[in-house]
Formats: sequence, structure tokens, C-alpha cells
Amino acid sequence: MNYQKIINDIYKIVSKENNSGSLASYIPELSKIDAEKFGICLTTTDSQEFHIGDSCEKFSIQSIAKIFSLIMAYRHIGDVIWERVGVEPSGTSFNSLVQLESDKGIPRNPFINSGALVICDILISHLTNPKEDFLKFMNTISNNTAINFSKKTVHSEKSVGYRNIALCNYIKSYGNIENEPKIVLDLYFNICSIKMNCKELAKACLFLANNGKTLSIQEKILNSSQTKRINAIMQTCGFYDESGEFSFKVGLPGKSGVGGGIIAIHPNKYSIAVWSPKLNAKGNSYRGMKFLELLTTRLQSSIF
Repeated sequence: MNYQKIINDIYKIVSKENNSGSLASYIPELSKIDAEKFGICLTTTDSQEFHIGDSCEKFSIQSIAKIFSLIMAYRHIGDVIWERVGVEPSGTSFNSLVQLESDKGIPRNPFINSGALVICDILISHLTNPKEDFLKFMNTISNNTAINFSKKTVHSEKSVGYRNIALCNYIKSYGNIENEPKIVLDLYFNICSIKMNCKELAKACLFLANNGKTLSIQEKILNSSQTKRINAIMQTCGFYDESGEFSFKVGLPGKSGVGGGIIAIHPNKYSIAVWSPKLNAKGNSYRGMKFLELLTTRLQSSIF
């Protein structure tokens, strides 16, 4: 399969089309990004790498980081995690409070903000130094010690994080947050501030295409059953209330972030990271969604 030619062809097609959408300006730091940035990197399970565009420029991965915090918590407490957070699509926006009352403080899934806050609470309860330990985990799975939090992004998110503060306190009122909300929110904002480029992100997620095993250091991050479950949640919940559309058009497990990044996984074949900062009405990268739709159509290959 000539992945490089296919990526080059689709990149040219998408680049020539109208770049619709808008930046995530409600987070001040994200409003400063060049809206025309566009990068792709595809990494295969046999260690090949194909990239184009701004694939080496770091960006804020935002909610894509929720994959890593979920995996870390899953490794620590196992299936009991699903007693604290569900595995169902929310059908609502990523920062919605609507369902928490009817669900008695149990978020629908770990990728909406409320679910990610519960995951952060679990990490705080089980780690001695949550922020340092999270970075060590990121360094391990990516084989890259340069990955770090962005202080500017953390400060920016805290300055406007009123909805997340409300979510955390509301869940706390139901007893599904054990630690102090201020501590939970600090970890959450730091995790979402992680900056990576497409190459780093594709490499960091490759173990999800390789039955839970990293290629670089041959370490088993998850067992096969756990890997299947993480990919399943990405498939059904990774794009909030556009998850069904992504499954319909792209047909791969994936996760988006409001920094304009998308990671997608083809089990046993590849992971691919796409970055384009302009978001559609649902908060997902407009060009990223379009590129991945054309890619799986051209390859005639999805998980379905």
C-alpha cells in the first residue's frame, strides 16, 4: 500500500477546498493558532511512517489526552472503573450538565468532560504524584521525554473554566468525586494542556493498533481485552455528539480535541494523527474529519 502517495493526494484535495469552521476561541490560548495549519502523520504497526504538512509542529491535544488518562486509570483499578463512569454515547456536547442529574452523578462515558474529571479523581486517589506520574506514562508510551504540560494553556483554561468547575462540583455533590474539586480540576487542566505534534501523537497511540503493545520498547500497556474496550469507547464516544457521523463516514475508532487534532486507529494496521485547528459546529476539526473520510474511502478499508 502506497500510503505516502495516498496521503499526499488527499492532502492536496482537502487543502484546496474551503477551510470551514472556526478556532476554539473560548479558550484564549487556542485563539492564537494559525487557522490554516494542517498536518498528518500515519504510523504503521510494522514501523513505517508517512507524513505531510505541519506534522512536526506541536499543538494542544486537549481532549485527546483523555485517552491516556483513561488508560492509566484502567491499568490501576481494572474493570471497577466502569462503576464510576459509563461507556455509552452521551448524545450531548462535551461540557453538558444535562444528564448528570438523571444519572445520579455517573457520567455517560470517560471522554465527555464530566467523565474525564472522574478519571482524574481516580488518578489522584491512586497515584502519589499524579501530574509527574502522568508525564512519565506519556514519556513511556511515546518513548519521548520531551512531552510536557503547557503552563500558558493551563492558565488560559483556568481563566475560563467555569463550566468544568460546575461539572466537578455537581459530581462531587453525588459523591462520585472523592478528592477536593480544586485538585481534580488542576490535574484535568494540566492533562488537557499537553502539546504534541502529529508524529508524536501517532506514535504514542500506535499500541492501540498493536493489541496494547508498544513497538519502541516492546512493553504491554494493555492486554488484548482492555485494548478492544478502549478502541470500542473511542469508536462510540470519541467525537461527542458527532461520534455516529464519524463512524458512518470514517469507520475507525478515534478521538478529537478542540485544539484541532484527531487521532484514529485501524487495529493491526496503523494509527493516524491529523491536525487542523478550525472546528466544525460540533467541536471537531473540519479538515481532519474530511481527510479521514477520504482516506478510508480511498483505502477501501475501515473496521466495518
